Amino acid sequence: MRSFVFLFILLFIVQFSSAQQSFTLSGSIKDKRGEALPGTGIFVSGYKIATVADNNGAYLLLLKPGNYDILFQLIGYKAVSKNVIISDKPIKLDVFLEESITQLSEVTIKPDPNRAYYIGMFRDFFIGTTENAADCKIMNPNVLLIDYDKELNRLSVKTNEFLIIENQALGYNIKYLIKQFEWDSKTRVIYYEGFPYYEDLKGSERKQKIWAKKRLTAYLGSPQHFFKSLYQNKPTEEGFIVNKIITKVNPDRPSDSLINANLKRLTKTQMSLTGKIVIGGSKDDSLNYWMKKKNLNKGISILNRAPILQDTLVKTFNANIKAINFIDKLYVIYTKDTESPLFTNRLGQSISRPLDMPNYQISTIDLQVAPVYFYENGGVYNPRSMLYSGYWAWEKIADSVPMDYIPTTRR
Repeated sequence: MRSFVFLFILLFIVQFSSAQQSFTLSGSIKDKRGEALPGTGIFVSGYKIATVADNNGAYLLLLKPGNYDILFQLIGYKAVSKNVIISDKPIKLDVFLEESITQLSEVTIKPDPNRAYYIGMFRDFFIGTTENAADCKIMNPNVLLIDYDKELNRLSVKTNEFLIIENQALGYNIKYLIKQFEWDSKTRVIYYEGFPYYEDLKGSERKQKIWAKKRLTAYLGSPQHFFKSLYQNKPTEEGFIVNKIITKVNPDRPSDSLINANLKRLTKTQMSLTGKIVIGGSKDDSLNYWMKKKNLNKGISILNRAPILQDTLVKTFNANIKAINFIDKLYVIYTKDTESPLFTNRLGQSISRPLDMPNYQISTIDLQVAPVYFYENGGVYNPRSMLYSGYWAWEKIADSVPMDYIPTTRR
């Protein structure tokens, strides 16, 4: 499933449990003059839960305890998002929307001969390059506000209204209000955040069965599945093995300051009359020697294949939230499925593995913000808390399922 960077992505922060009591989130939606705004859409980010304000601008949602991002949107007004924590009682939330100075229908996209190319880049990095991505179609690319910084080699995209993605592979219509998308070609990091809403596509009984099977495949082995298994204290049963990649300082590589000082000294002294750098010299006193030292990795990565025990990794924060905190890097192996050939054949994305390890799906997690808080449904509190590499960085929106997805059968 997703990837995100990708700080990948996932992004949407909710706790869901069918066994828990539900509570109401209600209120009214008005403009700055206090006039009711009937017809305003209210969307629970990452879910298939939504409603519409009635003629009095009132709304009501029934939600289980958890942390939710709620999006309020009406054409002609600026979209507003509110973070809501449902715990043990109903919550009343009134919202005021501000008129948009520029009507969405009047937004003009500046002519750009490279726009089609940038949209293609965005599609690959946001929707993905998997088999499921091939069956996805962007229905309204005109809403994409694209900026490419040539000096920084950075692609940025946002939208002022829902980007609509028809996913014929999984049977979803995904409406995604993109708050921020960035692709940095220097660091090769993808980051995106926003407000997705899922709708089921209509299809024949045969089509529904195909979608159900593909949804299960997309869910199994995903970050959502992984964190849900951690919460339930059964990652091994669900097919996950968690190891660590330990990085040690490379003893063969001198410090940056020493390398740079010698490169500077030798560049100044070893110049020929034609102005060209002379690479020769003694072994320890040549540009060639110090350039090789500069190109050495600063650290040596060592895979510790001893499984990390659940009770040493996961801690209970409160009744609805758990957390993980770690040093080095987590090496997550999903043993119940193998890598897609489309991924295996992509240069620079696969994670190194021991020669005796089968072609399992492997991802790594770099901790960016500690600790990582997560909920029973596999939702992660802070989308910037982790950086994914490997299989999870490859699978993106095309392989995502809603946060209220419940797997009913196993393959």
